[in-house]
Amino acid sequence: MSITRFVIFLVVFVSGVVAGLILGSHIDRYFIARTGRTRPFYRTAAIVASGPTSSMQNNYTIVEYCETVDCLNMDNILHPKELVHSLSDEELFWRASMVPEIEEYPYIRVPRVAFMFLTRGPLPFLPLWERFFQGHGGQFSIYVHTIPGYHLNVSTDSPFHGRRIPSQKVSWGSISLADAEKRLLANALLDFSNERFVLLSESCIPVYNFQTVYKYLTGSIHSFVESYDDPSRYGRGRYSRRMLPNIRLHQWRKGSQWFELNRVLAINLISDSRYYSLFRKYCKPSCYPDEHYFATYLNMFQPSLNSNRTVTWVDWSFGGPHPATFGRENITVSFIQNIRNNGTLCSYNSQKTHICYLFARKFAPSALEPLLNLTETLMEF
Repeated sequence: MSITRFVIFLVVFVSGVVAGLILGSHIDRYFIARTGRTRPFYRTAAIVASGPTSSMQNNYTIVEYCETVDCLNMDNILHPKELVHSLSDEELFWRASMVPEIEEYPYIRVPRVAFMFLTRGPLPFLPLWERFFQGHGGQFSIYVHTIPGYHLNVSTDSPFHGRRIPSQKVSWGSISLADAEKRLLANALLDFSNERFVLLSESCIPVYNFQTVYKYLTGSIHSFVESYDDPSRYGRGRYSRRMLPNIRLHQWRKGSQWFELNRVLAINLISDSRYYSLFRKYCKPSCYPDEHYFATYLNMFQPSLNSNRTVTWVDWSFGGPHPATFGRENITVSFIQNIRNNGTLCSYNSQKTHICYLFARKFAPSALEPLLNLTETLMEF
């Protein structure tokens, strides 16, 4: 009798399990069909029972869905394919500031250079940059900040396709310009392979081929942020005593907004709110926060990691609030060679080198055709 009862119990138990699995499958299909969402991921959370004497911990599972990607796919965590998101700047900076505690990577990491384009609209030198990047996939990432609502019209096989980040309105000379720069940095930091971060404009061009630029940046022990003490009214004259005691006059620095940073400094800068808030309050137009915030912050906290120079060549010899602009008539072999090597030396990893500038600005759209004619012979790409 005992064997018969055991067999009956086993049959009933197995039947119940099978019925439960079938019913669960139908329920899942029903809710997926209702929501139209097809890619779930599961996040296990822990709830600790409340009460002064309770120590029991219960686990439960939250079912969430991703519309187009597998949320827990390792490649998507490391290299987000979709740049569109609804995060506020505060949320974005918080997310981008996260640093893994485990130093070793669970994958083969190839350091990338993040090319961050701060533009008001079209990219007139798009064909030049596309030629520059060709054949080097996996060693770079592209991020574009434009005016809100602007559609970057590029082909689907372009490295610029789908690389526009959520953007906001930018006014020249205001804190919104520095906001946009930090926004580009934060979006680029979401990709764990990005190790170097270079800020460019729509009027910038490369003056060396990709491999030279890549090796130069990833091999450097310093970042390239121009930072110097300008005693004139265009430097110290922009300092506000209301920044005391956090920022003192002798700490105030000026520099080009076209910077290059390593990952450590990029995280430090987007994580800062204390000093940045002072610039937002007291560095108003005629102060130009983009020329002072990065230079001052790095001078105060990480001077040994900075080279105090920029890798983007600009010509200020004509004076005025804006640098010289170069068009078709200016583009010659000797002109580009003078940018690449004008006879001066600079420091690179504590050694002297004649390669000081990797990029140059400011160029008019008419310069595109003659520049393309020089890529194979002079710039070698």
